[in-house]
Amino acid sequence: MQIIAIDGPAGSGKSSVSKAVAKELGFGYLDTGAAYRALTWAVLNNGLVVANSTAEEIAKNFGYSISLDPENYWVKVGDLDLTYEIRLASVGEAVSQFASLPQVREYMHLMTKELVHASGLAGVVVEGRDITTVVFPEAQKRILLTASEEVRLGRRSAELPEGTSIADQVTKRDQNDSKVVDFLVPAAGVHLVDSTELDFDSTVKAIIALIAKD
Repeated sequence: MQIIAIDGPAGSGKSSVSKAVAKELGFGYLDTGAAYRALTWAVLNNGLVVANSTAEEIAKNFGYSISLDPENYWVKVGDLDLTYEIRLASVGEAVSQFASLPQVREYMHLMTKELVHASGLAGVVVEGRDITTVVFPEAQKRILLTASEEVRLGRRSAELPEGTSIADQVTKRDQNDSKVVDFLVPAAGVHLVDSTELDFDSTVKAIIALIAKD
């Protein structure tokens, strides 16, 4: 199996770019941020308690599942399809609070590895925080996708509901997540792709070209 690990700050485009790369290569696609958002939704709306739980307790009570098919993407908690709900502003504003808990990260890391290795796919593009350094340091290609703050704010503004403070949400998310993992500087062996001057298609092509290199 070939694993492509893609990390990057909020608004860098890593989700949409990673999905497009997976489609182009015929690989599976895993958005690990969706797991953190789904867990946050479950805490806010479904009574899931994580603050004093162990990773094993979270795993037992979470009931999370996700599609690895980039052409048919969905996220569920139990029987509820939350593909849309996890993108709501209320979830985005709270996700860092729970994602920073050590027991949550332990569970998410283990679950991510299990999902990928049990998939039976020829390859999986995995994107999210600390994927390149903690979860899959052994990945065949590890990429840090970034862009200038101005560009990232502009991209995120197209994704959030009208009236949402784009700058506050993106900046706050970066600040909170950087307390857990340093994602702004590529670690040894991680390739930096700066998409500030690239459009979407050019960014996808740049990453595919990087993956094709020995």
